[in-house]
Amino acid sequence: MRESLHDVSLVELEARIEALGHPAYRARQVWQWAYRHAASSYDEMANIPASLRAQLAETLPFTDLTPVTNLTSDDGLTRKRLIRLHDGKLIESVLMLYDPRSDSRGRATVCVSSQAGCAMGCVFCATGQAGFERNLTTGEILAQIVGFAREQADTGAQPITNIVFMGMGEPMANYRAVWQAVETLTNAEGADMAARHITISTVGHIPGILKLADESLQVGLAVSLHAPDEELRERLIPTAHRFPLPDIIAACREYIAKTNRRITFEYCLMDGVNDSPAQGRALAALLSGINCHVNLIPVNPTPNDATPGAAIRRPARARTLAFQRELASKGIPCTVRVEKGVEISAACGQLRGKAEPSLIQLASL
Repeated sequence: MRESLHDVSLVELEARIEALGHPAYRARQVWQWAYRHAASSYDEMANIPASLRAQLAETLPFTDLTPVTNLTSDDGLTRKRLIRLHDGKLIESVLMLYDPRSDSRGRATVCVSSQAGCAMGCVFCATGQAGFERNLTTGEILAQIVGFAREQADTGAQPITNIVFMGMGEPMANYRAVWQAVETLTNAEGADMAARHITISTVGHIPGILKLADESLQVGLAVSLHAPDEELRERLIPTAHRFPLPDIIAACREYIAKTNRRITFEYCLMDGVNDSPAQGRALAALLSGINCHVNLIPVNPTPNDATPGAAIRRPARARTLAFQRELASKGIPCTVRVEKGVEISAACGQLRGKAEPSLIQLASL
């Protein structure tokens, strides 16, 4: 696979351009076109000499991502894109817009994939059911964001304000590429995004959590728990034994001690599986004394859930709110995630599963 413009750092780009016989400052100009203006080709870079544009197009092309399907929710606030990579692998990205009448910040958030597929095997997740294919490159990660940024700019809409690494894959298992993407996004010469507007999610990859604690950029951390005890968690996440729940909590406490930043814990609610009041109390006890916020997520339907007798179902609204009350009564801040894009299969891996049904393997509890 050829290295792309989005794969290299600004320092590396300066070296490449000097090697081609041009002054290093041209790299900053190219960088600004790539990230501040979300250029789609070198031809758009009006202040770059034609000779350099031609050389870069030959030696450092734009990342090869091919949109396969674009879907927009009924309210126009969620757009999901199925993308084919150069080797035929499929990934998904989602742009979530928030109505400024109900969200004073007027956010525009891209949910980005870091892997094609996922090795974690979560039985309630369409991506997890499909298995792991490969890590994405830094360029493939950034090009997902740039694509939406270009679309927003072309229509004069809200620029991208937030990035969440909550799409396909386990970001911490592809740490180098993900972190390089974060450094590029926060670079003042390009997108100049605030690190606090970027969140990296993990299913509990302890080495990644501890490594993130030592980074200088103040990005957010979200940890997916989905169960208040080890036995149930290993039923829901077959690979969970690699990182036991007590060890994950210990790593989270160390992360907070080092960074003084709050952690978001994601908890996907499944009817009759992990959503009882007793389990809510157990989760509250597990998180006692931790600077955190719990994001409760009623499970999204996957192809499995459409199967008669499927084990995983969305809880009733009243049951979800009862679980939330148990946490709140113990002093654990928590909210129920606002659902966006259900009608366009916006949850992780759903659109890809529809495009390639053979990827989805039946899973049950």
